Parts: sequence; structure tokens; C-alpha cells
Amino acid sequence: MRIINRREALSLALLSSLGIVGSTSSTQANSAAQIDADVNATLRQFYWQIGGSRELLAKSAAVLVFPTVIKAGIGIGGEYGEGALLVRGRTVDYYNTISASVGFQLGAQARSVIIVFMTHEALDGFRRVNGWKIGVDGSVALITVGIGGSIDTSKIVSPIVGFIFDGKGLMYNLTLEGSKITRISRY
Repeated sequence: MRIINRREALSLALLSSLGIVGSTSSTQANSAAQIDADVNATLRQFYWQIGGSRELLAKSAAVLVFPTVIKAGIGIGGEYGEGALLVRGRTVDYYNTISASVGFQLGAQARSVIIVFMTHEALDGFRRVNGWKIGVDGSVALITVGIGGSIDTSKIVSPIVGFIFDGKGLMYNLTLEGSKITRISRY
């Protein structure tokens, strides 16, 4: 019987965690029509839950919507989701987001992620990079509002802002740091 060293054990744990995420992502590999339908449903929920959100998106250069990002892990975890980039309300490209994490975690959760490009320069910087990594290629300021609160669009000065939410509303104490966003083909 062979003894596994620490590096091999870590690699094995990472592969098994990514296997969990991979199994959820393969069921998520949707058609363009399905992604568009999910994006529209997510935006309707966002508008309903967050006051001022419609006005914010109307002022933006583009919005990237990931209707469902699945995070799963056992010790080491990962997350995956597919979404669409909308410019003036129309889908221009499809993307996926993927990330890995280390630390205590057990189970799975789903959330929606919306990234808003407030300036054309920020949007151009995002579209120019293949495999855009949050925190490396660009920073995303996460916006939080209280229950029943609304967004004051006049106070948003960051070129890229993000929202993480579930069926109950915006989620706090989360980060998008380290997430890699890559253009994908969907038909």
C-alpha cells in the first residue's frame, strides 16, 4: 500500500471538489435561448428586489448576468455559472465564471451574480481580455443595501460594480475576488 504525500492529497481533494462543481456545471451547459430566458428572469427579480436597480442599469455601458452560480465543495471548493453580457438590453456574448477556494466548506449553494460596467472604458477593458480575472484584470465594487433599501445611483463612482443575491435578496460578506470570466460559444 502506497502512502500519499500532502501535495498528492491536496491535488486529490481539489479534483474531487472540482468534480462536484463539474457535475453541476455539465447540467448547466445551456443553449443560448435558455441562458437568455434565465438572464431575463434574473433581471426581473433584481428589479423587483432592489430599488433603483433599473435606473442603475439604464445608466450603464453593459451588464453581465450570471443567473445561477453554483458553489460546492468539501474542504476545497469551486464555483461555476454561465451567463450573458447585455449592451442596451441585448445579448452580445455569453460567458462562464469559474473559481476555486480553499478553507472549511461543505455542501453547495446557488446564487445570482450581476456585474455592471458603468463606463465604456471598463467594458472595453473587460472585452479585450480573454479570461478576465476579478482582482487582477479589474476590480469589482460589491454593492450592498439593507432590506427594502435602494441604490443611490448618484453615489456610485466605481467603473465596475457587482451584486450577489439569492431568492431572499442581496448576500453580504461574499466576494467575487479570484473569479475568472471567459467568453463561451452558445447556440
